[in-house]
Amino acid sequence: MSRSLLKILLLADSRSVHTERFINELQRQGCRVLLASLEHGHLEHISLSTSKQARTHNYVYAVPKVRTLIDDFQPDIIDAHFASGYGFLISLLGDNYHTPRVLHVLGSDILIAPHKSWLHRFKVVRALRKADCVVADSEYLSQSAGALTEIRKQAVIPWGIEETCLSYHKQDYSLQKPLKIIVPRAHEPVYNNVSIVKALVPLLQEKKVILSFPSTGSLFGAFRSETENLAGDAVQFYTPLPRDEFMRYMASHDVYISASRSDSSPVSLIEAMALGLIPVVADTPGIKEWVGPNNGYLFPADDENRLYEIVSRLIGDNNPHIAIRKQNLEQVKQSGIFEENMKCQIELMKTLVEANTE
Repeated sequence: MSRSLLKILLLADSRSVHTERFINELQRQGCRVLLASLEHGHLEHISLSTSKQARTHNYVYAVPKVRTLIDDFQPDIIDAHFASGYGFLISLLGDNYHTPRVLHVLGSDILIAPHKSWLHRFKVVRALRKADCVVADSEYLSQSAGALTEIRKQAVIPWGIEETCLSYHKQDYSLQKPLKIIVPRAHEPVYNNVSIVKALVPLLQEKKVILSFPSTGSLFGAFRSETENLAGDAVQFYTPLPRDEFMRYMASHDVYISASRSDSSPVSLIEAMALGLIPVVADTPGIKEWVGPNNGYLFPADDENRLYEIVSRLIGDNNPHIAIRKQNLEQVKQSGIFEENMKCQIELMKTLVEANTE
């Protein structure tokens, strides 16, 4: 490894916006990245061999191809996103490969997957044990990973928002009428999106709120049908947007809501805080590293009455929450700037490479 060039073999979902952001910033900061993926996404990548059997078999069948990539690319480090998938894959490479292995863990990876079945737990635990370093985006997630098994080395580094996007922070804190609310979380069981609509049906019918959701996720079709039955056409949907456009779109809202039943350190929450939205979030341990009663609103994930009360209060008292919004912006500046956190990732990787060559 030269001082200026770090060669990284990244194993991740080539369809993911998080993968795209990660690669772009690594490259911007002088790293050379080769992406390998089982998924057939839009990002340039090496396609890994797959079987026509269960998904777990795909990771096993991809091992020879990854070994060949290591031999050909000669990476300084291997980085896998996330534990139950690509982390499990790199755990199968064998002891003949001495390239340091970093494993990034996701909230659902650690908080949900190990409890699905013995096989899920086996894959996650093996991935954690075999990694040279496990990177989590919150202390809560790091501690939860450590509770599953012994881990060689851990680091806590949030994702965050690009510094340039701070310029989109709301200039006018006055609440709009109707109140504009965004729920930028895909339609998956853990995110509990239907409960938000159920809670706010009266306010939607009275046209006191505009509620916007993404048009993504495995449950989107069912969600759209159910919300039409609950609130007609009062719920809006947006399609995936380029990064800059989405940040501007999010900033046009007053309130961010998440009713997720499980969370680590959601990127969308950090983005909302940076852009000046008022956070209204389900009360989970990971969330509390960013939001508490002094800088947002917390409610039990399935308590629709409490969520209705919070939003009704926001509409009724018309409080612009100036202090909260400014406090949240400063908090993001201190620990949620994406470029700075990626710099920490790169320094961590270089430390692992240097230790491996001593």
